[in-house]
Amino acid sequence: MRILVVGGGGREHAIVYALVASPQVERVFVAPGNGGTAQVAENVSLEVENGSAVAAFAKDKGVDLVVIGPEAPLVAGVADAVRAVGIDAFGPVAAGAKLEGSKTFAKRIMDDYDIPTGFHGSFTDEASAMHYLNEVGAPIVVKADGLAAGKGVTVAMDIATARGAVAECFSGRFGEAGTTVVIEEFLSGPECSILAFVDGKTVVPMAPSQDHKRAYENDEGPNTGGMGVYSPVPIVTDEEHATMIELMERTAAGLRAEGIDYRGVLYGGFILTAEGPKVLEFNARFGDPETQVILPRLDGDLAEILLATAQARLSEVELAWRPEWAVSVVLASGGYPGEYETGLPISGVDVAAAREGVTVYHAGTKLAEDGTLLTAGGRVLNVTALGEDFSSARNLAYDAVEDISWDGAFFRRDIGAKALRGRSAWDA
Repeated sequence: MRILVVGGGGREHAIVYALVASPQVERVFVAPGNGGTAQVAENVSLEVENGSAVAAFAKDKGVDLVVIGPEAPLVAGVADAVRAVGIDAFGPVAAGAKLEGSKTFAKRIMDDYDIPTGFHGSFTDEASAMHYLNEVGAPIVVKADGLAAGKGVTVAMDIATARGAVAECFSGRFGEAGTTVVIEEFLSGPECSILAFVDGKTVVPMAPSQDHKRAYENDEGPNTGGMGVYSPVPIVTDEEHATMIELMERTAAGLRAEGIDYRGVLYGGFILTAEGPKVLEFNARFGDPETQVILPRLDGDLAEILLATAQARLSEVELAWRPEWAVSVVLASGGYPGEYETGLPISGVDVAAAREGVTVYHAGTKLAEDGTLLTAGGRVLNVTALGEDFSSARNLAYDAVEDISWDGAFFRRDIGAKALRGRSAWDA
């Protein structure tokens, strides 16, 4: 089997790493890839949001399956274009990706199919949004409706901050993504993600995980793409887990009722409130960095699973999960998520990866002509460790992190610390 993976982050390196281990896979292309994927697959230059270009490349190279990692190509209809030329695609068509591409659309699906979420309003003009803010007060959450590279969300603890966030959206800072603004209830409680493989009719949930979005310890600082993650999630009760899975199945059924043939990953971001799990957001793809702890725990052939999903025969595949715990810590460039320097040499990756139970996934790296590994992004590496229990996995991950260095590198030292203290840590 020949596979093209679209994307160039840590999620894609984790996917490629699992795919090349499959005996069914002959060759893997990655567009554009990174310094890690270049070591195990073939990086190629493509306009990844240009469906025609991706489909033409896949056809020319005899690709059997295109796996689309990031949300932007999905929203742009790359899966539609690939399927139109008779090649299987893992990732929803544009109509399904709208679940992530438009928060207004996602809220409408939640309302129509009885998916619990916070109260919310959607606005296309600043005056109406400001009037709504005056009615509901703070704390409140303000979101640009469309894709804004993770920067269009403000958790406003006071009304002045909320007004500033609304004004920022309508100022044009986020382009088309900010022409509609969603204002929604601030919900309290620990967060948890459930991802599921969906093939249009069958829903197979993956292991739960918990990300850490804030840049600094104690959940302080600006939001990021994710600074660390672990799986499974010890604070989730069996009842909450069952409820989240049922809500994912209900969402998939709702998409089917809308006439959407959704094939790929459905990502549910939940918050565990006193009234039960509620949905914060849906994504239309593998999470990043959640993939970096989920796939190492997958006991099965990822290539077989992805192809079966793309071909709507997921019911033929059985998923199993390794009993080990997984913890992943993100090493980031100094200044992230703001401005940061790139092109800095990285040392110690081989030392860290040589530790038993450790895998280092590349997120923002590149190889120099002489083979030197350099930084090429904000989130640079994901150091993932497997252990027989949560503490041993966490300790191993942090031991491996200490092996790696470059000028200005930083990481959070408290990934998973709240989970070790139990549910009450979120009430502190």
